[in-house]
Amino acid sequence: MNKKKGETHWIIPDGYIPPLSSGELTSHESICILNCNENEANIFISIYFEDRNPIERIPVIVQGKRSNHLRTSTLELDGETIPFGVPYSIEVESDLPIIVQYSRLDSTQPGLALMSTMGYPLK
Repeated sequence: MNKKKGETHWIIPDGYIPPLSSGELTSHESICILNCNENEANIFISIYFEDRNPIERIPVIVQGKRSNHLRTSTLELDGETIPFGVPYSIEVESDLPIIVQYSRLDSTQPGLALMSTMGYPLK
């Protein structure tokens, strides 16, 4: 039985890279992309902001039968990156079905918080 695993279009509406950290761990966010396909997935990530133009179609490749954990602070297109302490949203588009999870480590306080959720798949 060969079932389709994932979707080709995902939305993560709540993005925010905490600007401060305490202790040994650095506050950060990650997008985890799982590609269960045999072939590599060609992915484009767009970042949307409340009060400025988006960073559109950042290219990412995830090899077949692999996962890729991307810190959102490392995403860059033409020298433009996501600023810390600014709310944003994420759109992930792929030429193959993939699975997208989003996580945030907030270490702004000693009692740090880790949040993780699945992206919202569009069909």
